[in-house]
Amino acid sequence: MHFNFLAIALAALIPLIIGFIWYHPKAFGTAWMKLNNFTEEQLKSSNMILIFGLTLILSFLLAFNMNFVVVHQYHIYSILVDVPGFDDPNSEIGIYLADFMNAYGNNFRTFKHGAFHGALSAFFFVLPVLGINSLFERKSFKYIAIHFGYWFFCLMLMGGMICAWV
Repeated sequence: MHFNFLAIALAALIPLIIGFIWYHPKAFGTAWMKLNNFTEEQLKSSNMILIFGLTLILSFLLAFNMNFVVVHQYHIYSILVDVPGFDDPNSEIGIYLADFMNAYGNNFRTFKHGAFHGALSAFFFVLPVLGINSLFERKSFKYIAIHFGYWFFCLMLMGGMICAWV
């Protein structure tokens, strides 16, 4: 099994594209600015090349990790990696892995399945982390809802794309 780095790289663009739409003033951008006490001047004075560059790098890490969340076939390798002969395709375990992947390698490899696991990741990882940070920062429910909605759609699309294309 291999990584499709083109799919990962394209999935890494999703947070930038969704962010452009989600945080646009005609969507949630004005509310987000108000909740953070940002002015347009403050935002314009930011180093956008650095922000977008780091966002792309972090999004790539997120997309890479989504492989292991949405493509279940990766897990058989992590379970069997210490079995003698794992790296020999002609060994008993190598033949077993090849047979397994021929029989089950495409199970649950759809956009719908990946999107489902992306949505679950948003609920069970993003929401708790975002919620805990927001509570201690004394942020409002609206703040949490805006950011959670963004990450929900990002991870859903990333998971769907990666699962269907890897």
